[in-house]
Amino acid sequence: MLLVYNDNFNEMLGANADLKLALQDTIPFAHEAGVYFPKGDFIYVSSNQFDPPTARDKIIVISKLTRNLYGEWTRHQVPQEVRMSSGGVAYNDGVLDGVLFCSQGDFETPAALVQMEMDYPFRVRTLLNNYHGRRFNSLKDVAKHSDGSIWFTDPVYGYDQGIRPPPELPNQVYRLDPHTGDVRVMADSFGRPSGICFSPYEKVCYISDTDFIHGNGNIDFTRASTIYAYDIMERRKSKFLANRRVFAMADVGVPDGLKCDSDGNVYAACGDGLSVWTPGGVLLGKVLVPGGLANFCFGKKGELFLLNGKKFWILKVSDTVKGPTVNREAMDIEEPSDRE
Repeated sequence: MLLVYNDNFNEMLGANADLKLALQDTIPFAHEAGVYFPKGDFIYVSSNQFDPPTARDKIIVISKLTRNLYGEWTRHQVPQEVRMSSGGVAYNDGVLDGVLFCSQGDFETPAALVQMEMDYPFRVRTLLNNYHGRRFNSLKDVAKHSDGSIWFTDPVYGYDQGIRPPPELPNQVYRLDPHTGDVRVMADSFGRPSGICFSPYEKVCYISDTDFIHGNGNIDFTRASTIYAYDIMERRKSKFLANRRVFAMADVGVPDGLKCDSDGNVYAACGDGLSVWTPGGVLLGKVLVPGGLANFCFGKKGELFLLNGKKFWILKVSDTVKGPTVNREAMDIEEPSDRE
């Protein structure tokens, strides 16, 4: 079901907007990550935690979803060593292509940024698993900047859910320069930082706070269910975040995964489906999905993949809708402000 709050949403949807169930399974498989590779027309996704029939402890699985020439999708579970994976992003370290996952860790394995090879045997390597000796909490989501740096959120959900030891760090957002090893705190004062993304020209960073619901299931309507916007500033070739302000609030559930399209519109996976705002924070519309969404990603032009636990949906919209492609030569161009 489509809810239109602004006429501009009709233009984005196009004349043939459609929401189609592309794949479903008996176990949860489509919860986080959502990393699409257009060259091979496949996507990597990670599940939510669930109790497998043959093991004592909860697990999270990573799956590769592949589309054939007839538009049919199949799921293949990936044998891998990413412990309790969460958000992810396509990543090339200069040698090979792969997926950079947020690993939440457990009582034995620290939370970490982990790169997984894109193809068999899906070997993994750890990029970072501590902040100057203090262990991360349970990494949630990650975004890659065009300067090569990696930005990620680290809430205490793992401790809430009983899979991680007591926190050694606050709920914060970090930036890693993989070339120099420099790791810095970029933002704090969150209840539970979750989704993160950049505007098309990387002038603005959006970060969601999902403190409305804790990992143990407790809900408090007075806590944040909010997307915050920050200006990305630079001094002496060093980036920092400034001018934090409320961009939008989800009215149902929490705004988990975040993405911008090429026009700067902001999309969020919420408790009732996909919500879309203008760069100025005006709610354009919603795509209602039973059970809500945790994350999503852009596919080909006019296509979004929605992750719904045991179900994988495809949203068809106008061909003008696509994910952002950063043009470094255009970085100084003024982009639409979220404060307009």
